[in-house]
Amino acid sequence: MAKTIHSMIRVRDEARSLAFYAEAFGLAVADRYPFDGFTLIYLSNPESEFELELTVNDGRDAAYDLGDGYGHLAVSVEDVAAEHARFEAAGLKPGALKTMEREGEPFARFFFVADPDGYKIEVLQRGGRFL
Repeated sequence: MAKTIHSMIRVRDEARSLAFYAEAFGLAVADRYPFDGFTLIYLSNPESEFELELTVNDGRDAAYDLGDGYGHLAVSVEDVAAEHARFEAAGLKPGALKTMEREGEPFARFFFVADPDGYKIEVLQRGGRFL
């Protein structure tokens, strides 16, 4: 059986991205591998074995075109309202806290935030399908 281990995104400014992911999600550098022309940085935290891989291409100044194919990365938290307030206080500019229903029952409580490169991250209340 396959095991999901990481997702990769390309970022322009390593320091700015590391600061965002540390502040927003408590992710820290697990490994950093410089190569000729690019660097791979793996971020993780104690909550999960899953890692986020940041690829920093040397000399890239222009924003990446995210196109219409990228959706979002999702994380779950114990108290989504508290996290929303923390994001606001930290100046991370979260979107509105929303509740989605399915067949008249609560399905998800969440908000979105964008990282410095515009990648969307969904922050979900932990529970039900979203553990």
